[in-house]
Amino acid sequence: MDTKFADVASPAADEIKIYDPPSSPPPASRPQRRPPVEHPPQESSPPRPNLQNPNLAIGESLRFAYETFDSNKVRFLLTALGMVIGTASLVLVVTIGLTGKQYILDQIQGIGANLIYANYSGAGQRITAVALDELTVDDLEAVRQQVPSVVAASPFSTLNDRISVGNGKEQDISILGVFPEYLKVRNLVMLAGRFFDNEDYQGRNKVGVITEKMAAKLFRSPEAAIGQVIKLNGLPFTVIGVFKERVETFGQSEVEDNTMAIPYSVSRFFLPSNAVRQIYFSVASADEVPTATAQIKRVLQSRHRPESVYNVENLTQLVSLAEKTANILTTVLLLIATVVLLVSGIGIMNIMLATVSARTREIGIRKAVGATNREILCQFLSEAVLISLIGGIFGIVIGLAIPFSVRFLTAYRIPISGLSAIIAIVVCSLVGILFGTLPAIRASQLDPVESLRYE
Repeated sequence: MDTKFADVASPAADEIKIYDPPSSPPPASRPQRRPPVEHPPQESSPPRPNLQNPNLAIGESLRFAYETFDSNKVRFLLTALGMVIGTASLVLVVTIGLTGKQYILDQIQGIGANLIYANYSGAGQRITAVALDELTVDDLEAVRQQVPSVVAASPFSTLNDRISVGNGKEQDISILGVFPEYLKVRNLVMLAGRFFDNEDYQGRNKVGVITEKMAAKLFRSPEAAIGQVIKLNGLPFTVIGVFKERVETFGQSEVEDNTMAIPYSVSRFFLPSNAVRQIYFSVASADEVPTATAQIKRVLQSRHRPESVYNVENLTQLVSLAEKTANILTTVLLLIATVVLLVSGIGIMNIMLATVSARTREIGIRKAVGATNREILCQFLSEAVLISLIGGIFGIVIGLAIPFSVRFLTAYRIPISGLSAIIAIVVCSLVGILFGTLPAIRASQLDPVESLRYE
């Protein structure tokens, strides 16, 4: 190779610069990437119920309450015993009140719910003496014509006599002169024979009917009295029937124990005047009683002197008074039954407070695993309501079983109210909520740390 070209083409060795890239840091100074740590697989825990859902929380509380009840049956049943007695008392009180009211109304119906009676009261405030302005049969006929709702009417006049009862003894009797319609107006019951009719009345037949007690005293039985003869003022009267009042009035009406009813047309032979003591009217329905009463009074007053006073009354006021009395009695008995329920509620509260103290550690454990105050509150409140409802259901069964037994085993038709059972359930629930709230609040407010330390 030519030297000249070699000198030109290749520079000196010391003038040649070779690029040396910066050296990489030593491997020891590099950050080392750690391999991922492999954890052992864990078992997946069951999902906790969503406590924000009230249905789940209530269902869980009811389940806990049932489990607690199932594990302490004797204690809870003894606690519920007071609720059983109180609830049964409440149902029976309502039944007794309804029975009393029905009995009183039946008694009044027996006398005659459509009955109106009128009598002469006096001459008002007059100072001078005036002749009596008493009612007569003509007044009765005038009312029949002017008051269309009257379907039956009968006056009665009274006489007293003594009759022979044998062995030289005599008996005082009361004699009533009445119309044949008296049987219907006074709602009487015929035990034997018949009541005298219009033919007997118009023919002035000397016949009569006597009371059951009089028949038993004189002739030993109602059947034996039929056809017997009783002399009144020397005149023989044939007994054609034996009757009694449908409702026992204990001698407070015109019908006494020793009473004989004869046709009014015959009694006129013994009366000094055509005046009658009282007139009975009967209307078609109970709804017409108030209107008919006012009309009858207006007719009677128009036929007599202005100063004369006549009492025209009906049994409507008596029915209202009976209903008010029965309602007041029922209310008083309900208050007594309510007191029994309140005492039972206090018993539930005491046993629940004792239960909270005995289960303090359990409450702490439940809070430690995540139970909220609301859950604890619902749990103990559910237990109180459960005790109350169990006692209430047993009480309702007992309270309804007694009147049902009476209805099935006897002839008495005791009224039974299903509303009382509904009221009893509502009251039991309210008692459980009212008296279970304090123990539930105390349980929910326990401190979990202190609860876990509780021995």
